[in-house]
Amino acid sequence: MMLNLLLVAIGVLCLTAGGEALIRGSLAAANRLGISPLLSGLLIVGFGTSAPELVVSIDAALSERPDIAVGNVVGSNIGNILLILGLCALISPLAVKPLVLRRDGVTVVAASILFLMLVGGDALARSDAAIFLLMLIAYLSWAYWTERSGVAPSAGLHIAEGEEVASLPKTTLWIVMAVVLGLVLLIIGSQVLLKGAVGIAGSLGVSEAVIGLTLVAVGTSLPELSISVIAAFRRHADVAIGNILGSNIFNLLGILGISALLQPLPVHERILQFDQWVMLGTSLILLLFLYTGSRLSRLEGGLLLLGYGVYVSLSFTVFAS
Repeated sequence: MMLNLLLVAIGVLCLTAGGEALIRGSLAAANRLGISPLLSGLLIVGFGTSAPELVVSIDAALSERPDIAVGNVVGSNIGNILLILGLCALISPLAVKPLVLRRDGVTVVAASILFLMLVGGDALARSDAAIFLLMLIAYLSWAYWTERSGVAPSAGLHIAEGEEVASLPKTTLWIVMAVVLGLVLLIIGSQVLLKGAVGIAGSLGVSEAVIGLTLVAVGTSLPELSISVIAAFRRHADVAIGNILGSNIFNLLGILGISALLQPLPVHERILQFDQWVMLGTSLILLLFLYTGSRLSRLEGGLLLLGYGVYVSLSFTVFAS
């Protein structure tokens, strides 16, 4: 058991370091190539923080561990809202401008509903993967067009996301080294984390889905946690929440799309009965908050964290098999 815990810790460390290196190297390359701060923030930071989830889910899918592949995505989306936003609200109450984030909030809910519809047959087929990826392309096109044309006042949000990342490599050599090192650490970290997670599931007598939904999901969400916590300390509430929304969109549409395209994914019964509904419920709660135009107070943040504690408790008791 201790060896498996050590493997998980090493895997999470490699994934976190790899994600950070990849984001910094990619942002520096984007700056060198003259790519706009808007596109850099939207794609590199918004989706780059999901790189650990992407690599782990692809590795799990190809290793025929579908419960971890799907559980990692669903669990990350739940944890992003309940755990990370709850923690950020405790650090600093999050005041939100509904017009800035309404589009992404609606997309998160729509993607969650799409997931429920596509797993109705108890599995994600390659045709389902194609739908996910087409929806992702449509979202990215919509997002970039509305922000570049000024229809949606959220361009500043994605530019600010890029500004949360400091200490970028300066020379071409360091940029290339950062990107290569990031990719290598992500690959190594995913394999080590997967091995430790499978071992822990066997030691505890719980399903791999439980470990994927909790331990693996939290471990791969550390880049989102880092960016959002930094933004919360700097009182950049829109960046903290926008980062989570962008990550949740890419998790469902991008990561599941790519993973299921490579290897069709059966969906564990407990995810169908419990977790997918929790994911949709938390997305609806967040969307409701964004439409009220109020703020996520410290009390509400505490309630979100409490909700995550209840979710994890139920995962290892009532829904452990």
